[in-house]
Amino acid sequence: MILQTVKIAELSKGGETVNNAILMSSGAENIDFMIHGIFKYEIFGQEVWITTSHVCILIVVLLMMALAIAGNRAMKRAKEIPEGFQNVVELMVEKLDGMVEATMGRIAAPKFANYISTIFIFILMSNISGLFGLRPPTADYGTTLALGLITFFLIHITQFKNLPVKQIWKDMCSPLPPWLPVWFPINLISEIAVPISLSLRLFANILSGTVMMALVYGLLSKIALVWPAALHVYFDLFSGAIQTYVFCMLTMTYIGQNYETE
Repeated sequence: MILQTVKIAELSKGGETVNNAILMSSGAENIDFMIHGIFKYEIFGQEVWITTSHVCILIVVLLMMALAIAGNRAMKRAKEIPEGFQNVVELMVEKLDGMVEATMGRIAAPKFANYISTIFIFILMSNISGLFGLRPPTADYGTTLALGLITFFLIHITQFKNLPVKQIWKDMCSPLPPWLPVWFPINLISEIAVPISLSLRLFANILSGTVMMALVYGLLSKIALVWPAALHVYFDLFSGAIQTYVFCMLTMTYIGQNYETE
């Protein structure tokens, strides 16, 4: 038995060596889709790293601020018949406000239009940042988890603000009567799972596109000349836009449930 175990271990090591040799000969050493540390500093004796994700988030935020400043100046000089950049700004605001109102209703929409519009633009710009050589910040679970937790807290803040405690308890015990809370643990788990499902969905979809493009450029670098642009259209533009819409739509749906229907 011992000799058989040793032979199996040697065979597995040999197989790993062959696989590594094949990958190295294919140019796999050029594959890189990981998060890298740029520099570190200490806070209270603990090492804190500034990574590529932090830098990419900073770049996206700076671009959003530049867009906001340019849009503000354009609207200050707005003409009765819009043209140029004013057209773009008005179209963005109109479409985003329309999406929020159609999903959340007239009561909740004015309260959350700014927040939904902000995270929509942030997530979209983060998702398509791969087109410009950046590693998408949303391919880092730390980014998507933070977005999911913000949504989670907003859901329950609006819930306790707009619904009576009896109604909340009734919903947590549903579909059984409130005096028979058999389903309470299951409903509680489903509430806790909201930020996890939101963040993992966005993270996994964007990371998969990042990994696929890294494999294409790493393994097929010699022939990756023009045709990868079609993959970028799908993984960065199409999939990025879809995941942005899904995240914002679910956020609006969860929060809108805590307001009276019109």
